Amino acid sequence: MNYPQITSLGRQAATEIGAVLSTIPQAAAESFCEDILGAGAIACFGGGREGLMMRALTMRLMHLGFNAHYVGDMTTPPLGAGDLLIASAGAGGCSTVLAIMQVARQAGARVLIVTAPPAGPAAALADGAVVLQAQTMANESTGAPSLLPMGSLFEAAQLVLFDLVSIMLRERTGQTAGEMSARHTNLE
Repeated sequence: MNYPQITSLGRQAATEIGAVLSTIPQAAAESFCEDILGAGAIACFGGGREGLMMRALTMRLMHLGFNAHYVGDMTTPPLGAGDLLIASAGAGGCSTVLAIMQVARQAGARVLIVTAPPAGPAAALADGAVVLQAQTMANESTGAPSLLPMGSLFEAAQLVLFDLVSIMLRERTGQTAGEMSARHTNLE
Protein backbone atom coordinates (compact mmCIF):
# COMPACT_ATOMS: atom_id res chain seq x y z
CA MET A 1 0.00 0.00 0.00
CA ASN A 2 1.29 3.46 -0.87
CA TYR A 3 0.83 6.22 1.66
CA PRO A 4 0.90 9.95 0.88
CA GLN A 5 4.28 11.55 1.55
CA ILE A 6 4.42 12.96 5.07
CA THR A 7 6.63 15.88 4.01
CA SER A 8 4.15 16.90 1.32
CA LEU A 9 1.25 16.61 3.75
CA GLY A 10 3.18 18.64 6.32
CA ARG A 11 3.91 21.44 3.87
CA GLN A 12 0.27 21.63 2.85
CA ALA A 13 -0.93 21.65 6.48
CA ALA A 14 1.61 24.34 7.44
CA THR A 15 0.53 26.44 4.45
CA GLU A 16 -3.12 26.20 5.49
CA ILE A 17 -2.33 27.14 9.11
CA GLY A 18 -0.20 30.06 7.93
CA ALA A 19 -3.01 31.27 5.69
CA VAL A 20 -5.42 31.32 8.64
CA LEU A 21 -2.97 33.20 10.86
CA SER A 22 -2.28 35.75 8.10
CA THR A 23 -5.91 36.92 8.29
CA ILE A 24 -5.69 37.99 11.96
CA PRO A 25 -5.40 41.77 12.21
CA GLN A 26 -2.46 42.98 14.31
CA ALA A 27 -4.90 45.11 16.30
CA ALA A 28 -6.91 42.01 17.28
CA ALA A 29 -3.76 40.23 18.52
CA GLU A 30 -2.64 43.31 20.45
CA SER A 31 -6.09 43.76 21.99
CA PHE A 32 -6.04 40.09 23.04
CA CYS A 33 -2.67 40.69 24.75
CA GLU A 34 -3.87 43.89 26.45
CA ASP A 35 -6.93 42.12 27.87
CA ILE A 36 -4.67 39.42 29.31
CA LEU A 37 -2.24 41.98 30.74
CA GLY A 38 -5.09 43.88 32.40
CA ALA A 39 -6.77 40.86 33.98
CA GLY A 40 -6.67 39.65 37.55
CA ALA A 41 -7.59 35.98 37.38
CA ILE A 42 -7.84 34.38 33.93
CA ALA A 43 -9.97 31.33 33.20
CA CYS A 44 -9.88 29.51 29.87
CA PHE A 45 -12.44 27.11 28.42
CA GLY A 46 -13.30 25.13 25.31
CA GLY A 47 -14.96 21.84 24.51
CA GLY A 48 -13.41 18.75 22.93
CA ARG A 49 -10.15 19.27 21.07
CA GLU A 50 -10.60 23.04 21.34
CA GLY A 51 -10.48 22.48 25.09
CA LEU A 52 -7.05 20.92 24.68
CA MET A 53 -5.87 24.03 22.84
CA MET A 54 -7.32 26.21 25.61
CA ARG A 55 -5.43 24.12 28.17
CA ALA A 56 -2.27 24.82 26.18
CA LEU A 57 -3.03 28.56 26.37
CA THR A 58 -3.64 28.27 30.11
CA MET A 59 -0.25 26.61 30.51
CA ARG A 60 1.56 29.30 28.50
CA LEU A 61 -0.14 32.04 30.52
CA MET A 62 1.01 30.31 33.71
CA HIS A 63 4.54 30.10 32.26
CA LEU A 64 4.35 33.88 31.82
CA GLY A 65 3.38 34.33 35.47
CA PHE A 66 -0.32 35.07 35.00
CA ASN A 67 -2.97 33.81 37.41
CA ALA A 68 -4.41 31.44 34.79
CA HIS A 69 -6.71 28.45 35.26
CA TYR A 70 -8.79 26.07 33.18
CA VAL A 71 -12.55 26.01 33.84
CA GLY A 72 -13.52 22.79 35.59
CA ASP A 73 -10.23 22.29 37.40
CA MET A 74 -10.83 22.27 41.14
CA THR A 75 -8.30 25.08 41.66
CA THR A 76 -10.08 27.52 39.33
CA PRO A 77 -11.12 30.58 41.37
CA PRO A 78 -14.43 32.39 40.95
CA LEU A 79 -14.31 35.18 38.39
CA GLY A 80 -15.52 38.70 39.03
CA ALA A 81 -14.84 42.29 38.09
CA GLY A 82 -11.33 42.73 36.71
CA ASP A 83 -11.05 39.08 35.73
CA LEU A 84 -11.11 37.49 32.28
CA LEU A 85 -12.67 34.43 30.67
CA ILE A 86 -11.12 33.32 27.38
CA ALA A 87 -13.36 30.80 25.64
CA SER A 88 -13.25 28.90 22.37
CA ALA A 89 -16.23 28.38 20.08
CA GLY A 90 -14.91 27.36 16.69
CA ALA A 91 -18.31 26.65 15.24
CA GLY A 92 -19.82 29.78 16.75
CA GLY A 93 -21.14 28.66 20.10
CA CYS A 94 -22.31 25.51 21.83
CA SER A 95 -24.57 25.48 24.86
CA THR A 96 -21.78 24.78 27.36
CA VAL A 97 -19.52 27.59 26.11
CA LEU A 98 -22.41 30.06 25.97
CA ALA A 99 -23.53 29.14 29.49
CA ILE A 100 -20.03 29.61 30.93
CA MET A 101 -19.70 32.92 29.09
CA GLN A 102 -22.98 34.11 30.60
CA VAL A 103 -21.93 33.13 34.13
CA ALA A 104 -18.63 35.02 33.74
CA ARG A 105 -20.38 38.12 32.35
CA GLN A 106 -22.98 38.09 35.15
CA ALA A 107 -20.13 37.95 37.67
CA GLY A 108 -18.60 41.07 36.08
CA ALA A 109 -15.69 39.41 34.26
CA ARG A 110 -14.62 40.41 30.79
CA VAL A 111 -15.19 37.69 28.15
CA LEU A 112 -13.09 37.00 25.06
CA ILE A 113 -13.91 34.41 22.41
CA VAL A 114 -11.75 32.64 19.84
CA THR A 115 -14.08 31.62 17.02
CA ALA A 116 -14.49 31.15 13.29
CA PRO A 117 -17.81 32.91 12.56
CA PRO A 118 -17.52 36.62 13.44
CA ALA A 119 -21.30 36.92 13.82
CA GLY A 120 -21.96 33.72 15.78
CA PRO A 121 -23.77 33.65 19.12
CA ALA A 122 -20.53 33.45 21.14
CA ALA A 123 -19.05 36.47 19.36
CA ALA A 124 -22.26 38.40 20.03
CA LEU A 125 -22.02 37.61 23.76
CA ALA A 126 -18.30 38.35 24.09
CA ASP A 127 -16.58 41.64 24.87
CA GLY A 128 -13.94 40.85 22.26
CA ALA A 129 -13.16 38.21 19.66
CA VAL A 130 -10.26 36.75 17.76
CA VAL A 131 -11.62 35.35 14.52
CA LEU A 132 -9.77 32.46 12.89
CA GLN A 133 -10.97 32.06 9.33
CA ALA A 134 -10.63 28.29 9.36
CA GLN A 135 -12.62 25.18 8.64
CA THR A 136 -14.46 23.83 11.68
CA MET A 137 -16.82 20.91 12.19
CA ALA A 138 -19.71 23.27 11.40
CA ASN A 139 -18.45 24.45 8.02
CA GLU A 140 -16.40 21.51 6.70
CA SER A 141 -18.84 20.95 3.83
CA THR A 142 -18.65 24.55 2.54
CA GLY A 143 -15.78 26.31 0.82
CA ALA A 144 -12.44 24.79 -0.08
CA PRO A 145 -11.84 21.75 2.13
CA SER A 146 -8.82 21.63 4.37
CA LEU A 147 -6.35 18.77 4.17
CA LEU A 148 -6.77 18.46 7.93
CA PRO A 149 -9.88 16.55 8.99
CA MET A 150 -12.98 18.03 10.53
CA GLY A 151 -12.11 21.01 12.79
CA SER A 152 -8.37 20.36 12.96
CA LEU A 153 -7.41 23.43 10.92
CA PHE A 154 -9.12 25.69 13.46
CA GLU A 155 -7.55 23.84 16.37
CA ALA A 156 -4.04 23.81 14.87
CA ALA A 157 -4.29 27.53 14.11
CA GLN A 158 -5.38 28.11 17.72
CA LEU A 159 -2.34 26.30 19.09
CA VAL A 160 0.08 28.30 16.94
CA LEU A 161 -1.79 31.57 17.65
CA PHE A 162 -1.58 30.97 21.39
CA ASP A 163 2.18 30.40 21.25
CA LEU A 164 2.60 33.52 19.10
CA VAL A 165 0.55 35.52 21.60
CA SER A 166 2.73 34.12 24.41
CA ILE A 167 5.79 35.44 22.55
CA MET A 168 4.12 38.85 22.17
CA LEU A 169 3.31 38.87 25.90
CA ARG A 170 6.81 37.70 26.82
CA GLU A 171 8.31 40.56 24.83
CA ARG A 172 5.79 43.10 26.17
CA THR A 173 6.53 42.10 29.78
CA GLY A 174 10.30 41.99 29.24
CA GLN A 175 10.64 38.34 30.19
CA THR A 176 13.06 35.80 28.80
CA ALA A 177 12.42 32.29 27.54
CA GLY A 178 14.44 31.10 30.54
CA GLU A 179 12.09 32.86 32.96
CA MET A 180 9.15 31.13 31.33
CA SER A 181 10.90 27.77 31.48
CA ALA A 182 11.65 28.27 35.19
CA ARG A 183 7.89 28.29 35.86
CA HIS A 184 7.38 24.93 34.15
CA THR A 185 6.44 22.11 36.50
CA ASN A 186 9.15 19.92 37.96
CA LEU A 187 6.61 17.17 38.76
CA GLU A 188 7.01 15.23 35.54
